[in-house]
Amino acid sequence: MPSQKLAAKEANVVMNGLAFGESPRWHDGRLWFCNWGTGQIIAVDADGNSEVMLTVPATLPYSIDWLPDGRLVVVCGREGLVLRQEADGTLATHADLRGFSTSPWNEIVVDGRGNIYINGGGPAPAPGQHFSPGTIVLIAPDGSVRQVADKIAFANGMAVTPDNKTLIVAESHANRLTAFDIAADGSLANRRRWADLGNGFPDGICLDAEGAIWYADVPNRHCVRVREGSAMLESVDADRGCFACMLGGADGKTLFIVAAEWRGFEHMISDARTGQVLSIEASAPGAGWP
Repeated sequence: MPSQKLAAKEANVVMNGLAFGESPRWHDGRLWFCNWGTGQIIAVDADGNSEVMLTVPATLPYSIDWLPDGRLVVVCGREGLVLRQEADGTLATHADLRGFSTSPWNEIVVDGRGNIYINGGGPAPAPGQHFSPGTIVLIAPDGSVRQVADKIAFANGMAVTPDNKTLIVAESHANRLTAFDIAADGSLANRRRWADLGNGFPDGICLDAEGAIWYADVPNRHCVRVREGSAMLESVDADRGCFACMLGGADGKTLFIVAAEWRGFEHMISDARTGQVLSIEASAPGAGWP
């Protein structure tokens, strides 16, 4: 870990009054995200003009991405279902994950070939624990589903490199980013440590065109840009927990952050509306998936 102090930046507030923003994605000129606790999927532009695009039958966790043909897919985490929005707006079941695990599923990324990776699940937590080691499952373009990784220490954000050859996952409880090689059939191999984050707890992540990862960190209330090998480059501070981040904007160089006050797992669903969308200019544009 580097010893030098990071040059911290402060972000602008784009939107206030959310429950918990999660799974932000830049899509069709706006930032889309899940407003956990409400079932809403919201799109907001850079000026803060927002619209509820869809309400799904899930409260938390749920996450979103798009198939190559433009259809939205939603992971309903506790329900163990992946839903697909059809052209007429209706929701259909794209995949049923309940046969793999009854534990909640978390994040999703769809790569450039249409492979869908979803993490979470895993065995039942030990008594007194909120989570157990998670897994990653692959939904192939033909609809088949199989597990491709296990023993993920609280699986969170994922990103795929532009060449579709590497998947990077945030292991929050292991304070690291972990990489896998992606085989031609979508399988994962050559698991390795991509970055050791010290006392960092990575949540949502995104990849930039210089090959660096931005990761959001709830307890440390910031987002940090890191290179493979653990070199910390810069950080953005917030006054509340940072849950996820995404690069977007007209030139891809705006870093959007979804942040909220953290009150513990027992109080994630409440009437408090401390969630925000923040933005700041980034050093490099977004790349890869999501």
